[in-house]
Amino acid sequence: MDRLASFGNDPFDKPPCRGCSSYLTEPYIKCAECGPSPFLLCLQCFTRGFEYKKHQSDHKYEIMTSDFPVLEPGWTAQEEMALLEAVMDCGFGNWQDVAYQMRTKTKEECESHYMKNFINNPLFSSTLLSLRKTKDSRFAEGAIPFKPTDDPPRPTFDSVLSRDMAGYMPARADFMEEFDNYAEWDLKDIDFVDDDSDILRALKLSVVDIYHSRLKERQRRKKIIRDHGLINLRKFQMLERCYPKEVQELYDVMRRFARVVGPIEHDKFIESHALEFELRREIRRLQEYRKAGIKSFCSAKVYERVKRIREDERRKRTMLCDVLQYIQDGRACQQWLSKQAAIDAGITPAVTTITVSATGRRSAPPLNLTGLPGTEKLNEREKELCQVVRLVPGAYLEYKQALLNECRRQGGLRLAQARALIKIDVNKTRKIYDFLIKEGYITKA
Repeated sequence: MDRLASFGNDPFDKPPCRGCSSYLTEPYIKCAECGPSPFLLCLQCFTRGFEYKKHQSDHKYEIMTSDFPVLEPGWTAQEEMALLEAVMDCGFGNWQDVAYQMRTKTKEECESHYMKNFINNPLFSSTLLSLRKTKDSRFAEGAIPFKPTDDPPRPTFDSVLSRDMAGYMPARADFMEEFDNYAEWDLKDIDFVDDDSDILRALKLSVVDIYHSRLKERQRRKKIIRDHGLINLRKFQMLERCYPKEVQELYDVMRRFARVVGPIEHDKFIESHALEFELRREIRRLQEYRKAGIKSFCSAKVYERVKRIREDERRKRTMLCDVLQYIQDGRACQQWLSKQAAIDAGITPAVTTITVSATGRRSAPPLNLTGLPGTEKLNEREKELCQVVRLVPGAYLEYKQALLNECRRQGGLRLAQARALIKIDVNKTRKIYDFLIKEGYITKA
């Protein structure tokens, strides 16, 4: 018969007796032949020779008990487990409460036994040292030295680094301006005195409860920022641009739901949609091959090459129409010839258009928005405006937001106010102002 330790002191942690369904207390019996689930019996059922299904009374058995010493005489295995659980519950060094929870040992006995066998035990220290040496030798060749900084960065107020970090101060691990920054103002004049009436005291307690709820919301927002890594906004935006345009739009829409899920779940959701987008695009490509009668990938390569040639020919015809439209302008003809030479050399030409005003002055060609940050946030009419006005999308979005905020504050906006607010060319300001009025974003004062 073997004596095995049961690592749980609570009888509710163990399965009940198969015979009488009572909760097991040590010592109890475990059948060594029945399995894989343990077949446990109390001593009363075992002495009666209880049999059930495949279990017979003559099977080999094990006595399950923890009433035997492990580390030193006088301390049973059950008491060792009780000591570890008491230290975990009460905290290291709180030996008075540890002894009270154990009830079988004194304060001094608990402290000396724990320090001797779990803190200053040379067996444990040598084992940890050998494990550490083994790990260091295993990763010695490919180890990368890590040098922590002694002094965290301290960006000055309203600097570029401070704005990029959303006002976060690493030295304090806090923000320059908290969410709901003036929540403490409602508490600064509250004072609890003995002669307060019940209604006044209840009112003050309600104000304190409201303040606690605002503090919880502040901590919740900090946790979201920390868990999702939103401190470095520029790095976050660079990661976002790695996705296709369609996935970026979904990323922007689903960002508001990141607060209800963890960062790993949110990233998995976005990555799964990016994978779905790639699969759909590949399926459309294969469907195009099937529609064209292509049955092998070798034929697909020929099809793609012919398709590119056909698109180049279509682009040549489009540019020829542009030149024929402005055939009286020698400079436009010269530009078309340059484009043609670039195409023949295998270089993608820049698409530019030359227009001539009624006064005979040539206006600048439209701005090429390809690859500029913020282009994906514009609709078609806004893109056309930025091309004509030759304004980058980021600046346009900033000017638009400033005009919208001023319009909401004033209840309307005049052209003179817009020119005073945006310090750019007055003609560009007028075009932006007229466009926002026409689209209904702002109203005239």
